[in-house]
Amino acid sequence: MDTKELVIFRLADESYGIDIDFVENIEKHTNITRVPYTKKYIQGIINLRGNIIPVINVRRRFNLETKAADKDSRIMIVNYNELKVGLLVDASSEVLQIEPDEIEPAPKVTGADDEYVSEIGKVDGRIIMIIDLERLLELEEIEEL
Repeated sequence: MDTKELVIFRLADESYGIDIDFVENIEKHTNITRVPYTKKYIQGIINLRGNIIPVINVRRRFNLETKAADKDSRIMIVNYNELKVGLLVDASSEVLQIEPDEIEPAPKVTGADDEYVSEIGKVDGRIIMIIDLERLLELEEIEEL
């Protein structure tokens, strides 16, 4: 197993990571247009340089208390199986390399984000929950947008 390079983002004082290979760019919060009759965690769509991108509110996806976007809020544009999706997060701060011996499978507990966390990274006393993008995105739902 090789070193993982992750883009780290924050939600409710917790750190999460997504493989850098899936992250195209990180944008400041912008106007998001609501799309009627979609699941509650789909915030809406944005027009990003002429491309319409669906945006998932990751707080809602994890059943966390919602909060208004602020100056730290970011939209992470990810490309998974040729589908571009924005992930609305509280903040995105760094790129972190995690060695194989610092990663272990995620334990099965009863938290709201269990099914979306595939592994746990432990770096310098920090815990980084590594996201399984396929489970988080529910591709069929997003493709309908």
